Amino acid sequence: MKTSDCRSAKLLVIGALMLGIPLWIHPQSTAGASEQQELGYICPMHPEVKSTSAGTCPKCGMPLKQQKVETSAASSSTRWGANYFPNVNMVTQDGKTVRFYDDLLKDKVVAIELIYTSCKYNCPLETARLSQVQKLLGDLMGQSIFFYSITIDPKHDTPEALKAYAQKFHAGPGWLFLTGKEEDIELISKKLGLYSAPNVYNADGHTPTLLIGNVARGIWMKNVALGDPRFLARWIGDLVDDKNRTVDVGKSYAQAPQLTLNKGQYIFMARCAPCHTIGQGNKATVPDLASLTSTRDRDWLMRFIAMPDRMLAEKDPIATALFKQYKEIQMPNLGLSRADIADVIEYIEAQTAAVNAATKTSPTK
Repeated sequence: MKTSDCRSAKLLVIGALMLGIPLWIHPQSTAGASEQQELGYICPMHPEVKSTSAGTCPKCGMPLKQQKVETSAASSSTRWGANYFPNVNMVTQDGKTVRFYDDLLKDKVVAIELIYTSCKYNCPLETARLSQVQKLLGDLMGQSIFFYSITIDPKHDTPEALKAYAQKFHAGPGWLFLTGKEEDIELISKKLGLYSAPNVYNADGHTPTLLIGNVARGIWMKNVALGDPRFLARWIGDLVDDKNRTVDVGKSYAQAPQLTLNKGQYIFMARCAPCHTIGQGNKATVPDLASLTSTRDRDWLMRFIAMPDRMLAEKDPIATALFKQYKEIQMPNLGLSRADIADVIEYIEAQTAAVNAATKTSPTK
C-alpha cells in the first residue's frame, strides 16, 4: 500500500473515532427457547379484543372464540431486565456495597466503561473525555443520568485507588468507580458486550468502548469512548425520558462552519483534546500546550509524545516533574508514529501563532 493510501486510511479511522458512530444493540436471538401454549379467547370480528376467559365482545356482542396462543419462554420476561443482568455485589470508590442491577441499572439512563487506574494507554483518555461529557450534561448527572467506570483490575484497584483516580478527573455526583470480585466483573463485561479476550498484541488490555443505555426502555448502544464529547452528551441526553430537558452542546449544527481538518488537527482533536487545550491556560490537572515548542527541546518533545510511559519509568527529570506537578496523571502512550507526532506539533505551533496574533489585536481579552 502506498504511503498516501496509508495516511488516508488512518484519517478515516481517526475520523470515525471523532464522530463516535454508535452501534445499536439488539436483543440476542431467542431461537431454541422453549415454547408454551396458552388458552385464550378472541373476538372473530374484532381481533384486538382478547380475554383469558369466555364471554362476549363488548364491541359487537359476539361470543369470544377459544384459541391456542403460542408464546416463547423468552417473551414472558424483559430481555434486558433483571433476568439478564447479573445482580452481583460491587463496591464504589467510597467503599459502599451496591447491587449491580437493583442499585445501579434499574430504571436508569447509564453510560458504562471499563478502565483500570494503572493503564498507560486509552483509560486516561476515556476518563478525561467522560469528564467533558459530564460537564455538558450539567445537573442531569446524578438525577437522570449515571456514569459507571468499572475496573478490570480489581486486585490493584481498591476503593481507595479508585477514589484517588476519580478525584484526578473531577468525577462529580452520579459518576461511580466500581470494583468487585474478578469473576463477577468478567461476567458483567461479557453480559454488557464489553469483554476483551487477553491479547498479547494489545498492551492496553481492553477496547475503549462506551455502552449507553436506557434500562427501563431496553434501548442500548455502543459508542467509541474517545468520540466527540458534544456528540456523546447529545446521545446520552436523548435517552432521558423527560423531553423537556435539554443538553447544552453549543450552537446548532446548522450554524457549524465547513469542516476542514488537516491530519495534525484530526489527531489532536481525537487524542489530545480530551485533556489538553491550546491557549486557554493551564488546568489543575494538565498543562496547556500553547508555546510548547518554545519551552521544550524538540527532540525531547518528540520522544516524550512517542513514549511517555518509558520516559517516566526511566525517571527522566522533566517527565517526572510534570507527573508530580499535575496530580500524578500519567500521559498515555498514544501509539503515534514520528510522522503523526510531527503533524501534531505543527498543528500546535500554528494554533499558538493564531492565539498570539489574536492576543495582540485584542489586548483586552
